Amino acid sequence: MTTTQPATKPHSPTFVQVAIALQTLAIFFQAATAGVLLAHHGELLHSVGARVMYGASMLYVLAAVLAWRPGGASARPVLYASGFLALASAQVVLGILRVPSVHVPLGVLMFGLSVLALGRALSGRSAARDA
Repeated sequence: MTTTQPATKPHSPTFVQVAIALQTLAIFFQAATAGVLLAHHGELLHSVGARVMYGASMLYVLAAVLAWRPGGASARPVLYASGFLALASAQVVLGILRVPSVHVPLGVLMFGLSVLALGRALSGRSAARDA
């Protein structure tokens, strides 16, 4: 006698997962254009990327709020997203003021934190722990 297990539905990404993935990709793009910027040719690309990264950070806050309030999820991701938006704001200011001694390490930190948040969101650990 054989038992069959029901087929599992493919998991579609949530709005929060998509927002974090977009943010992570935007920060990675910023790192690539920073290298081009050092060759004195990438200022426009880096400037456009900064706007996209900041917009992606705001989208992450929106997604976290929408998952929290109407969706009933934990408020912890809203705090993470808001903190990340504060870091993105500082990053933009430091870039405009041309303070690379802080701007570059902060960018590396932001990329690492964004990758961690993405891994957490994709693994589902945050949903289980924050509930």
